[in-house]
Amino acid sequence: MPQVRANGLTLEYDSVGEGPAILLVSGLGVPMTRWAEPFCERLAGQGFRVIRFDNRDVGLSTHLHGAPVPDFAALAAAVARGERPAVPYTLDDMAADTVGLFDALGIERAHLAGRSMGGMIAQLVAAGHPHRVLSLAAIMSSTGNPALPQAAPTVMAALARPAPDPAADEAGFLAHSAAFARLIAGPGFPFDEAAHRAQALAEARQSRDPAGFARQIAAIAATGDLRPRLARITAPTLVVHGADDPLVPPAAGRDIAANIPGTELMIIDGMGHDLPPPLHGPVADAILHNMRRTKSLWT
Repeated sequence: MPQVRANGLTLEYDSVGEGPAILLVSGLGVPMTRWAEPFCERLAGQGFRVIRFDNRDVGLSTHLHGAPVPDFAALAAAVARGERPAVPYTLDDMAADTVGLFDALGIERAHLAGRSMGGMIAQLVAAGHPHRVLSLAAIMSSTGNPALPQAAPTVMAALARPAPDPAADEAGFLAHSAAFARLIAGPGFPFDEAAHRAQALAEARQSRDPAGFARQIAAIAATGDLRPRLARITAPTLVVHGADDPLVPPAAGRDIAANIPGTELMIIDGMGHDLPPPLHGPVADAILHNMRRTKSLWT
């Protein structure tokens, strides 16, 4: 896959299709390949250039190996005191990476979709650079509002539990990964454990960086509440959220919709914190519908 220099980093990306660009922003600790190829191809088939990329500290983009691993106790204490904690970077820096990718690829304006943490990054891009974002889709994401319901305790415990090192215990690593994927999956769709294990193994063999994962968690915590910025968003906005999301409860999606004027809200029964194959078509079609709300601005 090709690489570009953006915001002082090397970003790995790929694209499919031709036409106006839609940029897909990935979530916490996961590479671009979580945007499945059939999903990308469905969007591209409607006349768009679909671009996905690895965020910093993930996949084949730059990893900040020299940056410190956050002390989460100190981080939580600072946030509780209302202070901005010292972290290697925030989601604002990751939003600047995304804008840098626009620039490196010669894209003046694009449609933007983000999932989970990527949805928060996409909101920041749309708020900070409204002239460059044609439409916005935030999938299973949040505003960072501290008053929102938190993840279920069992989910938070599983998220914090270190995975076995796949180089030393591949079976244990895959069991851990599949168990967490099953925990956050929605009850309304089949869970393909074999596919999750294959995906986890491929990602680990490409690049595994627990410290980078921790830095991204710290970036979310340090960025805080996005709501004061969301009124600046002018792009037609779609929010997609699972009614059964145990990691980012659906109140978070409703909060995005409540804070961005004119947002279309799509709550999907049976959907958790994942995007299983049966939802590729409905979610892609909803994104395309939202993009067409800016038909006169496609180019």
